Amino acid sequence: MSTLTIGKVAQRAGVGVETVRFYIREGLVPETPRHGFGFREYPPDTVARLQFIQRAKRLGFSLKEVRELLDLRVSPEVTCADVRSHATAKVADIEERIRDLQRMRKALRSLVETCQGSGPVSDCPILDHLTRAGGS
Repeated sequence: MSTLTIGKVAQRAGVGVETVRFYIREGLVPETPRHGFGFREYPPDTVARLQFIQRAKRLGFSLKEVRELLDLRVSPEVTCADVRSHATAKVADIEERIRDLQRMRKALRSLVETCQGSGPVSDCPILDHLTRAGGS
C-alpha cells in the first residue's frame, strides 16, 4: 500500500494542507507517525475520509455531527436507520434555520420599507429600531 504526504492528500481531496491539519487537530482524521525525513505519510483512504467530511459539511453537518457520522460508519451495531435518524434530525435543524432566516428577512424588509433612504443618519428609522431597548 502506497502512502501519501499531507500535500498529496490535500491535493487529491481538493482541500488545503491547513484544512487537513485542522481536521487532524479536531480528531476527524487520524494522525500518523513521522517517517524518513520527518514527514508524515497518510494512507490513501485518508483522501476518501476528507471527501466524506467535505460532503457532509456541504449538507450542513457541523464538525461534531460529522464526527458522529464517521463513528457510525465503523460501529458494527449501527444500522441504516441510525444514520437516517441523524439525517432526519439535520433536515429538521435546517428547516428551523430556514424559518428563522425567513423571519429575519421579513423583519428587515419591514424596516427597509420604513426608511426613505434620505436625510441625516440621526433620523434613520432602521438605526432607531436597532437602538431602542427591546427593539426586536
